[in-house]
Amino acid sequence: MYLAKVYITLKPTVNDPQGLTIKGALHTLNFKSVQEVRAGKYIEIKIEEKDLEKARSAVQDMCKKLLANPVIENSRFELEQIKTG
Repeated sequence: MYLAKVYITLKPTVNDPQGLTIKGALHTLNFKSVQEVRAGKYIEIKIEEKDLEKARSAVQDMCKKLLANPVIENSRFELEQIKTG
């Protein structure tokens, strides 16, 4: 079994209104040194595969087909093998 840690971020050319809102709130809280904020998504997926390459391929497909919008988002992930009970 593997744990996939998936990170979805907006492409650099895409406007990030959520990031701007967070930046404004941080400035309001007196964190004046904050220059830029980009918001994204973090997803954990446990996948039952015995082979690392099959797990990697499956998670890549998940990112392409559902988790990320390839027009405006980038995705990357890490896989770690986890022991089952």
